[in-house]
Amino acid sequence: MITLQEAFDIVLGHTMDYGTEGVHYQAAVGRVLAKPLRASRDLPPFDRVAMDGIAVLYEMVESGQRRFEMERVIAAGDPLAEVEDPRKAVEIMTGAALPEGVDTVIRYEDLKVGDGWAEIMVDTVVRGQNIHHRGKDNHVGEVLIPAGKRLTPTDISMLASEGMVEVEVFRVPSFGIISSGDELVSVAEEPAPHQIRRSNVYAIQALLAPYHPRIEMYHFKDDKDDIRRGLREAFESHDALILVGGVSKGKFDYIPGVLSELGAEKHFHRVAQRPGKPFWFGTLGRKCIFALPGNPVSSMASTVRYVIPWMRACLGLEADYAIPVVLSKGLEFKPALTRLLEASLTVDENGVCRAAPQPGHGSGDFTRLVYSDGFLELPADKTRFETGEVYPFWRTVFD
Repeated sequence: MITLQEAFDIVLGHTMDYGTEGVHYQAAVGRVLAKPLRASRDLPPFDRVAMDGIAVLYEMVESGQRRFEMERVIAAGDPLAEVEDPRKAVEIMTGAALPEGVDTVIRYEDLKVGDGWAEIMVDTVVRGQNIHHRGKDNHVGEVLIPAGKRLTPTDISMLASEGMVEVEVFRVPSFGIISSGDELVSVAEEPAPHQIRRSNVYAIQALLAPYHPRIEMYHFKDDKDDIRRGLREAFESHDALILVGGVSKGKFDYIPGVLSELGAEKHFHRVAQRPGKPFWFGTLGRKCIFALPGNPVSSMASTVRYVIPWMRACLGLEADYAIPVVLSKGLEFKPALTRLLEASLTVDENGVCRAAPQPGHGSGDFTRLVYSDGFLELPADKTRFETGEVYPFWRTVFD
C-alpha cells in the first residue's frame, strides 16, 4: 500500500496531450484557450465619449467662452464626424466617436441647456475629460487573453468582441464512466428491497462537467465475460475510463483481474487513505484507468483528489487546485491514513475561509455530502487536529 502523495505523483506522471480542437465561442466557457487572443485593433478603436453631454474645443473654454451653439447631435454608432467651427459644440451621447475638431466632453449635469445652445455652469473644466481615448486599454497586437487560461464568462465577451466565432482550445480527454454490480438498477427503475439505484456515476459525471469532457455511461453485471466485453468497447471509444466498484477483495470484484487479462498495466492498487483505500490505477497504452471503490463517498473523494487533478494537468492547468482553509472544530483520527473528510465552507467576518467537518456514518453514507462543499485533507502523521489549524480543501463545488 502506498501513500496518497505517492499515488498522486504516479497519476500525474501519466498525463497526456490530447491536442486541440475548435469550438464555437458560445460553447467555450470553461475550456482552456490553446492560443493567445490578440487585439485586432486598438481598444477602444476610437476616442469614445464616456458621458452624455456636449463636446467642445478646450481652447475655447480656456479663453472664457461658456455658451455654445449646438451644431448637431451625435449618437453612438454614428460615423466619424468633424466640427469645423471651433466656437460651436455638438451634443454627444455615451459610446459615440468623438468628432475631429473637439477634444473635451462636458456632461449634461454641468450644463444649462436651451433650444440649440448649452451653457457651462461649472468653474472647472479639464482638457480631455470624459473621453476614453483610443488605445487606452490595449493596442493592436497586444495579448487580451493568454494561452492556457480557462475561459470565463467575461472572456467569452472578449472573444465575441474580437469576432472569434471559432476558438481553438485544448481538447479535454473523453471518459467512459462505468458502474458494475447486480444490486444496481437504473434511476427510473423502482428498486427491489435488495437493490439500489445507480447514483455514484452521475455524481462523477457532474464533477467533471464544468470542464466539458465527452462522457459515456456504462453498466456491467457482476459477470466476467460481460465486464470483459464491455471494457474492450469502452477502451476503443475513450481516452480514460473511470470504473466505480468491483475493485476490492470480494468474490465478485472482477475488475482488477479483467483489466490484467486485457493487458492493462497496474501502477498501484490500494492507497493509505480513508475513504478510498482500494483505489486501483493503471494504463493500457495511452488510456488511463481509474478504478474507484464503489461506496459513494470513496468514489467522490477519489475523483476530486485524483481524476480532476489529472484532467487539469492534461489541459495545462494547475493540478493541485486545493485551497487552504481553517479547521473550525477540533477532531481526532487515529489510523495512520490520510483522511479525506467531508466538510462545508463558510467565510467569517474577517474574510477567513473555515471548514466545518460533516462526517457521516462511513463511506456508504452519501447523505452528508449534500451538506458538504468538498473534502478536507488531514495528514496521516497526526491523530489530533486542532481548531484553527490550516489544511488543504478539495472542492466538489466549482465555478
